[in-house]
Amino acid sequence: MPAEYNKSSHAVYDIKYHIIWVTKYLYKLLGEEIAKRLRELIRQGCEARNMTIVQGSIGKDHVHMLLSCPPSLSPSKIVQYLKGRSSRLLQDEYPELKKKYWGQHLWGRGYFCATVGSVTEETIRRYIENQEISGNNEIFKIRE
Repeated sequence: MPAEYNKSSHAVYDIKYHIIWVTKYLYKLLGEEIAKRLRELIRQGCEARNMTIVQGSIGKDHVHMLLSCPPSLSPSKIVQYLKGRSSRLLQDEYPELKKKYWGQHLWGRGYFCATVGSVTEETIRRYIENQEISGNNEIFKIRE
């Protein structure tokens, strides 16, 4: 088994998500001090949920990350957790943020997420297609 796979008690996996989210109204408020604290909060949150930050950056109005995650975490739960926790803690620590957003959410409602992998869809399709199987025209086949 290649070293890049992760293991849990019941799974072997390599799941990576490319995730981006923005500040509400695209306000450019992630200055140096706030960005450093945000990075620290995201690192803590990822560590607590057994996620690894493969690469990341914080812009003035967005967070851009490549995360390696266990299969028990859905992308929506990952983003909900990271955005919710960081918004709450940043607004508690920086009164200017709470004032700007009137105690509301720091982040915009949506996010971008794409899966990333070392095996392409075409490779998987060819692997499945080349198995010894019955029913040549079926997409979901039964092996003999």
